[in-house]
Amino acid sequence: MTEPELANSADTFARLAIELHDAPGVEETVDAVVQFALHALNCKYAGVALYTRGSRAEIAAVTDSVVSDLYESQISADSGSLITALRERTTVLIRDTTTDERWPEHSTKVAALGIRSVLDVPLATGDTPRSTVGVLGLYSEQPDAFTADDEAIAHILAQHASVAVASARQEETMAQAVDARKLVGQAMGILMERFDVDGDRAFAILKRYSQDTNTKLRDVAQQLVATRRLPH
Repeated sequence: MTEPELANSADTFARLAIELHDAPGVEETVDAVVQFALHALNCKYAGVALYTRGSRAEIAAVTDSVVSDLYESQISADSGSLITALRERTTVLIRDTTTDERWPEHSTKVAALGIRSVLDVPLATGDTPRSTVGVLGLYSEQPDAFTADDEAIAHILAQHASVAVASARQEETMAQAVDARKLVGQAMGILMERFDVDGDRAFAILKRYSQDTNTKLRDVAQQLVATRRLPH
């Protein structure tokens, strides 16, 4: 990579870092990642699949419906370069989908869509399986399209994306926790006023209804605040 190209890449990632920092949530974060991938790398399409809490891959962002189709087929079949990159936390490069034999059905489908090169890069925040966040997928209509420089840039982009997604998820979780505490507090206030009980007794009532109805405490509180009635 030449010096001007290095300078351009540095500027690109500086702008990316700012945009990811300003993204209000996970959805906006991954959208920014795939759009930057189109500008920074030699690819026609890009997408991000993320692990959910149930350890299942979920489509998070794509630049074209073609990528959605490819992700859905791999997730459904539980096989393909995306699944391998997720499970093994390793970069997967398909230089030519018409000759690659590792996932015959997947490669045939990808080639039929006019895609000849695939680069799947894991998004991870550490060295353990639990630290795997998802995968950044890059697709080109040209065979052997991704050079060593492209792969290096993809890894840098993946690192930025991994940290940004993890941070966005943590912020969303914290925001949900704050909302839950507010709801529970409001529900306790309703019970304390209605039944003339203290805070401990009000919380015990909410907890008992949560257990008896197999309903999350937050949902019990939300229903009480919304309807002024406890679930049956």
